[in-house]
Amino acid sequence: MDRGSLADIIRQVKTILEPYLAVVCKQVLQGLVYLHNERHVIHRDIKPSNLLVNHKGDVKITDFGVSAMLASSMGQRDTFVGTYNYMSPERISGSTYDYSSDIWSLGMAKQLSVAPPSTPPDQFSPEFCSFFSSCIQKDPGDRLTSLELLDHPFIKKFEDKDAWDFGG
Repeated sequence: MDRGSLADIIRQVKTILEPYLAVVCKQVLQGLVYLHNERHVIHRDIKPSNLLVNHKGDVKITDFGVSAMLASSMGQRDTFVGTYNYMSPERISGSTYDYSSDIWSLGMAKQLSVAPPSTPPDQFSPEFCSFFSSCIQKDPGDRLTSLELLDHPFIKKFEDKDAWDFGG
């Protein structure tokens, strides 16, 4: 992945426009659908530095050092590993968590790296705001799944985009 991590790209370009962010999110969600539905794995550390990008705009999830099999023992799943800023409330509190924790982390990756909380919401489309609001619902049962998020209007709005150019 010759462009480095998404964190590297954010440092270079400072701002990622909505269409390109939608492309990133779509590819991350496709990866999470595979992890969650096919492999039954919770990644537990989705963040920009764990998303690698190549020159064609392909995004790959990396660093599975803290991932957990959903069928694993509750004790192993509830260990405090990962990056605190991206952890879901249920992980921080030590409660049982599931795939929705990865969705929270995706939402926080946007919140912390792409559009900090101080960014006025009117700088973003309603679809963008709705998408990320769906990711960071405090109650895990209220968060959409990775499969449901692939059908979200924010992703659909830019689904004709398959490549991106951040410049730099």
